[in-house]
Amino acid sequence: MRAAVVGARPSESLPPVTTSEPVSTKRIVFTPSGLDGVVERGSTVLEAARRLGVDLDTVCGGRGICGRCQITPGTGHFAKWGIDVGADALGPPASIETDYHGTRPLAAGNRLGCAATIETDVVIDVPASSQVHRQVVRKDLDLGPVVIDPGFRLLYLEVPPSTLGDETTMTGSIIDALADQHGVLGATVAVHALASLYPALHKGEGAVTVALATGDAAAGSGTVVAAWAGFRDQIFGIAVDIGSTTVAGHLCELLTGTVVASAGIMNPQIRFGEDLMSRVSYVMMNRGGDVELTRSIRSALDELVGRLVADATIDRSQVLEIVLVGNPIMHHIVLGLDPTPLGAAPFVLATDEAVTGPARLLDLDLVNATFYVGPCIAGHVGADTTAAILAEGPHRGDAMQLLVDVGTNAEIVLGNRTQQFAASSPTGPAFEGAQISSGQRATAGAVEKVRIDPTTLEPRYRVIGVEPWSDEPGFAAAAASTGVSGICGSGIIEVVAEMYLSGIIDAEGVIRGERATVTDRIVEDGRTFSYVLHRQIDGVDGPELRITQNDVRAIQLAKAALRAGIDLLVEHAGSPEVHDIRLAGAFGAHIDPVHAMVLGLVPDCPIDGVRSVGNAAGVGAAQTLLSRTMRRELEAAARAVVKIETATEPRFQELFIAAMSFPHATAASPHLATVVTLPERQDRSGGDSRRRRTRQRS
Repeated sequence: MRAAVVGARPSESLPPVTTSEPVSTKRIVFTPSGLDGVVERGSTVLEAARRLGVDLDTVCGGRGICGRCQITPGTGHFAKWGIDVGADALGPPASIETDYHGTRPLAAGNRLGCAATIETDVVIDVPASSQVHRQVVRKDLDLGPVVIDPGFRLLYLEVPPSTLGDETTMTGSIIDALADQHGVLGATVAVHALASLYPALHKGEGAVTVALATGDAAAGSGTVVAAWAGFRDQIFGIAVDIGSTTVAGHLCELLTGTVVASAGIMNPQIRFGEDLMSRVSYVMMNRGGDVELTRSIRSALDELVGRLVADATIDRSQVLEIVLVGNPIMHHIVLGLDPTPLGAAPFVLATDEAVTGPARLLDLDLVNATFYVGPCIAGHVGADTTAAILAEGPHRGDAMQLLVDVGTNAEIVLGNRTQQFAASSPTGPAFEGAQISSGQRATAGAVEKVRIDPTTLEPRYRVIGVEPWSDEPGFAAAAASTGVSGICGSGIIEVVAEMYLSGIIDAEGVIRGERATVTDRIVEDGRTFSYVLHRQIDGVDGPELRITQNDVRAIQLAKAALRAGIDLLVEHAGSPEVHDIRLAGAFGAHIDPVHAMVLGLVPDCPIDGVRSVGNAAGVGAAQTLLSRTMRRELEAAARAVVKIETATEPRFQELFIAAMSFPHATAASPHLATVVTLPERQDRSGGDSRRRRTRQRS
């Protein structure tokens, strides 16, 4: 007999199990979804995943044939969930695992979800490769104008054959040919390139192409870092933005600047905690946790490299450099540095300078490549922010620019050519679907856009992977393959903003129960109320999606942290008007500017002054890869930024409280009021302040 799952929503207390006979139950938490519940001891992980609605793939129906249900069990102390997980949390491998010969090899450390049984409380990671709906990584790249100066040259040589008595070496022959045929004097050969000389010379019968790293060497000199038989006219580099949730990489042809392939994967560290502080906590609580985190991200980077070169049908030996940017904790972990000093004041970096070395030191299978990890700005403002500054150029213009990368930890930059300020705000993972009852990451079936009729309070929405809106013909048929499975970050922003605009919630974020007289979508939920966004529709699978009072509070806390950080920088800059607001990152790319302003995520300004700039960090990383001039600009920009630490600023808490209201407790919204009808704000003294304008809806 299998006991039913008692709880299936993140961040909710789990009610007791009710059965007709005593049973032993165990708690299971799935990452990255955050879904958790209680199941009977002895249940398989696949059974638990099915009951909880976890996205775990299987084709063979649990027979141990396809290998698609592979999972990675966690061990150690997980402070986020208050769980201690031992090595015996899952039962011993069953015969279908020990004798497994399926179509997908069983990765080291993985178990088959269809065979692994739950014996104690456990945390289970579902790798991206085991998910039916893999994460949609939408980090578009537009490099803009870049002067190509990668620091590498390709030179074709015809080396005469050696004869007995020449007393020459292959290295000497290459250096002589460089001098004779290309005027390159004083060249050297890198140690790692020595092994490639003979195969290249032998296969090419003396005709070889060498890659010369010039860097800052004197003109006409350099170091041979790779050699290939015959004629070659392409060399490559990789730019990577290591986000706390996703890792996005771009393969660029170094001599032309062409982006030939892009790919993204989920950061496997999510299983150690959805936010950065959870991962630092994991290191603090588990001996060897730092090594485990480093190993996981380096393995993911090497997997990403493999995807990129496979997509471009090139060999790894043609990749000569990889540029990496990320937040300070990712920066430290990928370099194998202890991240724990960043978990508590005074948040001291191991280094804020750029770091370089052979790619093999990062366990990357790139025999000819070096790595370049960009400089950080402060303990919570990393190389990804530095790269975004390079891409968007607040330091190049006269007008004040506000650059915001919205994520689990928001990075904020404000400034112009005179001075730039930077800070970070602990927004948490709510904007990415975590801590939200119906939240999920941006995959097919997730609600991403919402509109609510202000009169009837009826919603209409769009889901990822489905073209029609929910109230348009053909929606049910189109959504049959994806279902309506949850709400992703952009959908959460829009539904809360729409709930405020339609009067479902007030300026303080309270769901108004009296509005239940207008619609049956406002329902009692314990001592509060919830709004039902989606109910079961014929032909469309998926759970009922509700926006609860706790969901609204989670968004308020996240947006208040972000807005308080912005307001703090504005005060430090002398309170200038800011009419150029740029939203960066994968999440920022899908935020509607009007809804962002309705929530109060950003200050009031002309609507056309708020725009998405996509993956600015990835753009900056690629520019750093392709141009030594821009690399020097990147390093100079990082040194020039004035760092503001929100944790030690006495004004931050006051600004945070004011930012909890929609759009804001005290700041006026004259520009926003020209494009939407803002609800009447009820005064605490019983009066009201009327702010109505014509509302334009898309």
